[in-house]
Amino acid sequence: MRVLVTGATGFTGGHLARTLAARGDAVSALVRSEGPAASALAHAGVTLVPGDLRDPHALAVAAEGVDVVYHIAAMYRHAGLDDEVYRAVNATAVRDVIEAAARGGVRRVVHCSTVGVHGDVEHPPANEDAPLKPGDVYQVTKLEGEQLARDTAARLGIEVTIARPTGIYGPGDRRLLKLFRGVARRRWVTLGDGEIYYHLTFIDDLVDGFRLCATQPAAANRTYILAGGEVTTLNALVALVAEVAGVPAPRRHLPVWPFWTAGAVCEAICAPLRIEPPIFRRRVDFFTKSRAFDITRAREELGFAPRVALREGIRRTLDWYRTEGWL
Repeated sequence: MRVLVTGATGFTGGHLARTLAARGDAVSALVRSEGPAASALAHAGVTLVPGDLRDPHALAVAAEGVDVVYHIAAMYRHAGLDDEVYRAVNATAVRDVIEAAARGGVRRVVHCSTVGVHGDVEHPPANEDAPLKPGDVYQVTKLEGEQLARDTAARLGIEVTIARPTGIYGPGDRRLLKLFRGVARRRWVTLGDGEIYYHLTFIDDLVDGFRLCATQPAAANRTYILAGGEVTTLNALVALVAEVAGVPAPRRHLPVWPFWTAGAVCEAICAPLRIEPPIFRRRVDFFTKSRAFDITRAREELGFAPRVALREGIRRTLDWYRTEGWL
C-alpha cells in the first residue's frame, strides 16, 4: 500500500514507518526538519515530506494519493506548555489530518490515541467501553482528538480506526529507561506497596496491531486497545527486569505522599519558568495508578496476537540499552 506516517521521527512512528517499508509498502513521512531520525528513515526507504502537522498545505501534499494514513504524532508531557499547545497537536491537528486525508482520496486513517483516556482503572482489566476519565491535559486532549476523529470521519465519509496502546517499550524507547536503568544499576526505589497492575506493549506487537487496524475490513470506524499478552504488578515487573539484568530484585519501598507533595511544589515553581521540574505528580502517579486492560476485541475482530513475551521483550530492551551505553 501507499501509506503516510506522522510522528515518524519518534520512537513509535519510526518503528512503524521502517517496518512497513521493509514489508514492501510505499511509505512517506511528514517531518518538520532533517536530523538523525529523519536520515534513518530515508536510509530505510521512507520518503520524507517536509512540513508541520499544523500546516494545512503540507498535510494536503503529504496525503495526496495515499491509501492509509497512520496518525502517530502527538504532543506528550512537557513542562511549561500551555494547554492550547497540547490541544493544537493532540486534537485540532487530528481533524486537519483527517480532512486532508479525505480530500486526498485516502481509504482509512489509523489514529493513535492512548489508554490514558480511561484514567485510573478502578475495575481492571478495562476494555474499550470502560469509563473515560482522563487525568491531565495530555489525556484530556487525546480524548478530544478521538472525538474530533470520529466526528470528522462521519462528516466526510472516510474510515477511521482508533488505537489505544498501553505503555510502549522496546529498543529505542526512553520513557521506561529510568526504570530499567534504576533496576540494572541497583538504585531503584518503589513508592508505595508496588501492588498496582502494570501492562506493557512491546513495540513490534504494537506495530502489528497498527497494521491490522489499517487492513482489516472489520476495523473500520472501531476503537481498539492494543496491549501485550501479560499483565503484572509493578513489583513483579521490577523483579523480572532485575532477573533478566542479573541483579538482585530491589526491595526498598518509600511512602508516596511526600513525593506527591514535593511534585506539586516543584510544578508550581518550575511551570512559570518553563523548565522541567526534578519531580512532578505525574511521575509519582506511575506508582499509584493501576493499568490492566482487556484486548479481547482486538483479538477477535483484528486477529491481534501479541507474540513477544514480557521476559523476551525486557531482554531485547536491556540489550539495546547496553549497546547504546545507557546502562
